[in-house]
Amino acid sequence: MSNSREDQLEAFDRLLTIMDELREQCPWDRKQTMQSLRHLTIEETYELGDAILDNDLVEIKKELGDVLLHIVFYAKIASETNDFDMADVANEICEKLISRHPHIYGDVKVENEEDVKRNWESLKLKEGNKSVLSGVPKSLPALVKANRIQDKVAGVGFDWEEPKQVFEKVKEELAELQFEVEKGDKDTMESEFGDVLFSMINYARFLKINPENALERTNKKFIKRFQYLEQQAKALDKSISDMTLAEMDVYWEEAKRL
Repeated sequence: MSNSREDQLEAFDRLLTIMDELREQCPWDRKQTMQSLRHLTIEETYELGDAILDNDLVEIKKELGDVLLHIVFYAKIASETNDFDMADVANEICEKLISRHPHIYGDVKVENEEDVKRNWESLKLKEGNKSVLSGVPKSLPALVKANRIQDKVAGVGFDWEEPKQVFEKVKEELAELQFEVEKGDKDTMESEFGDVLFSMINYARFLKINPENALERTNKKFIKRFQYLEQQAKALDKSISDMTLAEMDVYWEEAKRL
């Protein structure tokens, strides 16, 4: 690994050159549009997210390269229509970072991270955003979106004061859900279930827990244990669907101890 800025710039220039060559000479690369790349970019981002959750630095490096390729690819496509190029992309984010960090590049004083977040949201409104929430992508998965919504409104002071207040809200929402379950109205039950999830995500924020990471951690844990159960069923020459719940539970408890 090289820490030299010169080496880093040389490597990035190499990537730009390869992108130019591929766009000109490769039938597949030449055919791509921003629209055709979009779903692939989303896929690459999720693969990067998986590598980060696994704390696999080798894979993180590879997946960062894939994401970087997509960024360069979009810029190359836009340069062909004289809309913008890679320099414009880099300069745009540089200017944004400078303007959003007046405590570094200006004379604004901050005491902590929360001050920085409040300044960030305030500056976005001054730049023309109609709402604090206008920057939350509509296509985000609901759990991630809820977390971003709560984080953004907290950045302008719309928040609870203590974690115990949020936990009381969780209990309140659970009670309301149970009430609707007993009534049996599916539509209202769904609404109340959403309120429970939203309040739990808010509670996670107060506990400094990323709810997406927490749920994915549980997903991975469940998959590992269930696959152990499947392996044991196979060793017994049984289909897992033929096992009783009591039999399954024995192996499930074994899996939890692994």
